[in-house]
Amino acid sequence: MRILVVEDDKLLNNTLCYNLSIAGYDVDSALTKRTAAQFFTEEKYVLVVLDVNLPDGNGFDLCSEIKKNNPDIAVIFLTARDLESDQLKGFELGADDYVTKPFPMSVFQKKVSALLSRIQKQNNNDCYDDGNLFINFSDMSATLAGEDISFTAMEYRILKILTSNTQIVLTRRILLEKLWDVDENFVDEHALTCAISRIRGKIETDNFQYIKTVYGMGYMWIGGLRK
Repeated sequence: MRILVVEDDKLLNNTLCYNLSIAGYDVDSALTKRTAAQFFTEEKYVLVVLDVNLPDGNGFDLCSEIKKNNPDIAVIFLTARDLESDQLKGFELGADDYVTKPFPMSVFQKKVSALLSRIQKQNNNDCYDDGNLFINFSDMSATLAGEDISFTAMEYRILKILTSNTQIVLTRRILLEKLWDVDENFVDEHALTCAISRIRGKIETDNFQYIKTVYGMGYMWIGGLRK
């Protein structure tokens, strides 16, 4: 995970970078808003540690620019500005935390660790893997027993709903409502039945069963049980 530290105090910047580096993160350092903006044209970051008062601009403005182009990036403000209005502004701009100076380095490291662990867990939730079937919903790719398999966009959406609700009976009505919300197009019961059948034909091989039909109700993801 790569982190950008934007802090004009050289000593504090170096201290932050050192402690984050020994914690195992890849860290870049910027002393100005301009340098930070340049880094963003060259690297992709998961977290920005950002001072508010910069020699050539305002950290709030930089946060707004960052979030506009990278809405998923995490931001921790690190500043001496401790007014409630400043803290509220930081969170309104999408910051994940607002730390006021001075602060214990050990506490700051814990905050970074907890935030990045949460981000990593959220990212992992975009994949399904039971050792036989692997689905990456982010890039819409999948393998079965190590071999590539393909799904349509609707099939990926159905699989995402089912795998997110393991061992829970999803009625046909609930599935249709969720598909409507995602796709914004009408999906009828016949289309749902056909899509479920196609998915089963692709993944339920070698006596594996993934989708259980609960007659009179709907479907339940049971995760590759052997028949």
